[in-house]
Amino acid sequence: MCGIIGYIGDKKAAPILMDALKRLEYRGYDSAGISTINKNNILVEKDIGKLEEIKEKREKEKNINFEKIEGNVGISHCRWATHGSVTKENAHPHTDCKNMISIVHNGIIENFSALKEKLIQKGHKFKSSTDTEVIAHLIEDNYNGDIEEATRKALKQIEGSYALGIICSKEPNKLIAARNESPLILGLGDKENFIASDVHAILKYTNKVVYLENNEIATLEKNNYSVKNVNGKIINKKINEINWSPELAEKSGYEHFMLKEIHEQPRAITETLNNRIENGNINLKEELDLNDEELKKINRIIIVACGTSWHAALAGEFMLEELAKIPVEVEYGSEFRYRNPIINENTLIIAISQSGETADTLAAIREAKKRNAKVLSIVNVKGSSIDRESDSVLYTYAGPEIGVASTKAFTAQLVVLYLFTLFMGNLKKSLKKEKITDLIEKLRKLPLQMESLLSEENDIKKIADIYKDKTNSLFLGRGVNFPIALEGALKLKEVSYLHAEGYPAAEMKHGPIALIDKNMPVVFIATKDDYTYKKVLGNIHEVKARNGIVIAIATEGDEEVGKLADYVVYIPKTLYILSSILTAIPLQLLAYYVAVDRNLDPDKPRNLSKSVVVE
Repeated sequence: MCGIIGYIGDKKAAPILMDALKRLEYRGYDSAGISTINKNNILVEKDIGKLEEIKEKREKEKNINFEKIEGNVGISHCRWATHGSVTKENAHPHTDCKNMISIVHNGIIENFSALKEKLIQKGHKFKSSTDTEVIAHLIEDNYNGDIEEATRKALKQIEGSYALGIICSKEPNKLIAARNESPLILGLGDKENFIASDVHAILKYTNKVVYLENNEIATLEKNNYSVKNVNGKIINKKINEINWSPELAEKSGYEHFMLKEIHEQPRAITETLNNRIENGNINLKEELDLNDEELKKINRIIIVACGTSWHAALAGEFMLEELAKIPVEVEYGSEFRYRNPIINENTLIIAISQSGETADTLAAIREAKKRNAKVLSIVNVKGSSIDRESDSVLYTYAGPEIGVASTKAFTAQLVVLYLFTLFMGNLKKSLKKEKITDLIEKLRKLPLQMESLLSEENDIKKIADIYKDKTNSLFLGRGVNFPIALEGALKLKEVSYLHAEGYPAAEMKHGPIALIDKNMPVVFIATKDDYTYKKVLGNIHEVKARNGIVIAIATEGDEEVGKLADYVVYIPKTLYILSSILTAIPLQLLAYYVAVDRNLDPDKPRNLSKSVVVE
């Protein structure tokens, strides 16, 4: 996801901005840029590529390096393309018509087309095809000598998510920040202040941070700052001191790799989607070595996997049958070759493995190939054994996953399965074009929704603090969220060593209900949908009638679940079929914080290894 850094102080801004921006490179990006104010003029430099690539290219072309731009206030940005392709013009920062206002932005402005049309009618000239540039012109349109007020008026017209850094040549002693759904923090230093997407980006300069909440606007000067809501009311903010030791730098400032990788999921999903959506269609043809005619003939799919990947496979089964109308079976890799599976030329085997080295899954695809099956693999490691031995491969671009308990690789697997489902649904004509367009649009929003969800992790930590010593728990879900209940239980077992079981919610009455009492936490995935929601509410009533403790994962705005459950964690609204990708995150965080509360190392659970490479 995009990264934002801003600086105001007595020092030269550019070297600080670039140094901090490098600490956000893990988020993934395709272009970068910087803007400063020097002698009451806005300066902007931006280019395509990684920071080192840009530096080398600009040195060859004898263009100014970003670090050498003058000025004591500035903003910088690394961008993953969403609206608008990867071009220099679409890179951030963006400016207004008068080159008076410069902004960087993380998020999606949903009504940018309507706003842009109105601004064009007023005479505004646009240089890019991004949604972001609209904000710069909108602020310009409202500017009357007060950049904070102009920003506030502009934001009231915007629908969508944003983290913003803004500078104005008319007011060179101010740096503006604003947030809605996309995370943004303030860093408070000695005669200098910062804004940043992540804490660790500025820890070299200060450990005092202020967390902006939704619909808040901050005005920073070198010696002070203020925070107001979008209506101009002053908000007193708590200053937090971050006390992380230097050796944690390898973990990008996170205490553990597991937490870092949970937070990397928006970036992992963005990279996994990158270049796979083209003109409103799913583009996988270049990655699949099977031609359209071969794929059209597929009338049955068998997915083989182990552990967390097996849970992804179960969710994939639901997706493929629901949307692509293809019969699917899910097999444990460890069991597949010890039976006599019925496979013919129209059967596709899908193997899922983060490492690409899982011994049982590798054995399963070898057995399938003996029977002349076509094998498509979903892996995270290029050049791995499963990669090499498969007919086709769809990669999850989650990046290295160090924590033993898989987190970002799991949600990336779900996204790849979803992409393949839409691709097959289009190929087999089981999905209409309008339906695919809507499904893709909702898919694009997932990374930002993930960021919003991750910013509320303190709520989950509080639940973990209370229930860290419970010895048993149940995780219940229905439909596409039943596999997520299994995964939530597995995560808790893996890293906290507490007993947990996942079940379809309806199966609770077929045995597990006997366990429920006042000491038994029951985690329900109770998101709103047209399929299972009312049934899950009924299951919650049954648990409460037996004095059980209910922790619910629910859809934002759902007051009914809030009245029933003891604790509720809300996820952003999305399609039922996509809800599993979001519901996984709170369960990962719950497992992580329970482990930490129990003084365990979640990165290195006992008896477990990252990849099971022997049977």
